[in-house]
Amino acid sequence: MKLPIYQVDAFTQQLFGGNPAAIVPLASWLPAPEMQKIAAENNLAETAFFIPQGNDYELRWFTPELEIDLCGHATLATAHIIFTQLGYTKNEIHFHTLKAGTLTVSKAEDNYTLNFPSRPPELCEAPDGLLNALGGKIPLHILRSRDYMLVYESEADIIVLKPDFAALAKLDIMGVIVTAKGEHSDFVSRFFIPAAGINEDPVTGSAHCNLIPYWAEKLAKNKLHAYQISTRRGELWCELKGDRVLMTGKAITYLKGEIYI
Repeated sequence: MKLPIYQVDAFTQQLFGGNPAAIVPLASWLPAPEMQKIAAENNLAETAFFIPQGNDYELRWFTPELEIDLCGHATLATAHIIFTQLGYTKNEIHFHTLKAGTLTVSKAEDNYTLNFPSRPPELCEAPDGLLNALGGKIPLHILRSRDYMLVYESEADIIVLKPDFAALAKLDIMGVIVTAKGEHSDFVSRFFIPAAGINEDPVTGSAHCNLIPYWAEKLAKNKLHAYQISTRRGELWCELKGDRVLMTGKAITYLKGEIYI
């Protein structure tokens, strides 16, 4: 069997920036173990698979290690391929997902806006070993939604963090967001998820489902400009709208080809 495959850099307009995702269009679902093997072979943060559902699409995401409940950059990348490669003519796409409900992506010129669920984090205690795995610096606040979120005093604190990924992977947690006010943006962040086979994710839409409601409240503004300051770096324009968050970014196609299974 031959399947088309694309690779897109999301949340950037520059090749080799943002977060790369693989996208595999399907006519019908493959068995989950087979999709997992494809994702492991791609060895990117996420591989997205989608099938048509009437005028909409069903969408699933796999890291090299497991199927994940929500992924922003691979959703943006999938929408980019549907809009630019598959002849889609409407300005909004509806994706139906297993655990995150219906997600929409709208297009205006070369900007894509994701409409995702807001996941406000709540204050909590750090699990044993977390602070040591992040280098021992004490954050201002520790919160949790799906992932832990640690708020630090400055952007410089985020830049210099050197996590012990082996130690993080041993903890009973999915991912860790670290964040602070930005020097040239409203806030900055990084995201570590070694439990899913990704030491540091370059740009993470799902993490911003936590970050946007937090910083909207702290900064008393609903429209926010954010950078995820990984090595590849990503830029997002964000908005809190009730129980939803909007994230706008760009994308660029890196490759298209075929895989044989």
